[in-house]
Amino acid sequence: MVKPLQILLADDDQDDRFIFEMELNVIPVKTKLTMLEDGEKLMKYLYAEKKLPDILFLDLNMPRMRGDECLAEIKKSEKLRKLPVIILSTACNDQVTQNLYDTGAHYFCKKTGSDELQQLLGYVLSLLQAKKLELPAKNKFMLEFKDLTSSKNITANTF
Repeated sequence: MVKPLQILLADDDQDDRFIFEMELNVIPVKTKLTMLEDGEKLMKYLYAEKKLPDILFLDLNMPRMRGDECLAEIKKSEKLRKLPVIILSTACNDQVTQNLYDTGAHYFCKKTGSDELQQLLGYVLSLLQAKKLELPAKNKFMLEFKDLTSSKNITANTF
């Protein structure tokens, strides 16, 4: 029996959490989703858990502790540093993106629609299942969706 992937989502927007859960349920991968509303709760959760999740999807703009602050703390921690982190945000600029890349995020994806999110989840979870989710080269850090009919059409762009 295949163990479900342990997915952690930290996002302060209730609608975004709902959409994430809906789209995750469409993906044909067994998962167990845990959701938290802010960075402080995220860090308390991670330090308290004995077993880390398989992956963290992290909103960049959250109250109490921003996503980039959480990422920096995660990557400095001996316990947490190997946790794959995918950054989700509605907006970005080159300086923020460079900082996220330098800090050790696995990918950055701009929040768009639910179709794009479903494709992102399918792509990233397939890499995770195949044990091929590694830190990308800079030119593959930002995921973009050109054609929603196939994950082969997910492209990565240089920022």
